[in-house]
Amino acid sequence: MEQVLLSFDFGLKRIGVAVGNTVTRRARPLTVIAAESNDAKFAAIGALLAEWKPARCIVGLPFHPDGAEHEMTVRCRRFANQLHGRFGVDTALVDERYSSAVLNGRRGEAIDDQSAALILQQYLDEKESS
Repeated sequence: MEQVLLSFDFGLKRIGVAVGNTVTRRARPLTVIAAESNDAKFAAIGALLAEWKPARCIVGLPFHPDGAEHEMTVRCRRFANQLHGRFGVDTALVDERYSSAVLNGRRGEAIDDQSAALILQQYLDEKESS
């Protein structure tokens, strides 16, 4: 049975969003949320959840290269908890240490949606091999 998945590359200024499903096992960039207020960000997320009706939301979890947590690790965990609490959607966290390295050559561009697609693709690939 096909399940739609949304993934989020959470940032303080922008949140990248990607979509994929468990049948094609392919992720693609969807949008970048760049709202100013938290309420506006969550309203935009709510609209995406209503449109796509995902079975699960995947949130990228950043770490230092050595695996240590930092401020954004904590913020991303909180964001995943807020998704679950506000919208009742299942969430999963994915170590995103290596996804940003793939896109590093493109600084200055809004690549958050592509980062979200890499995070989701990593999740799908890990699920396929397990």
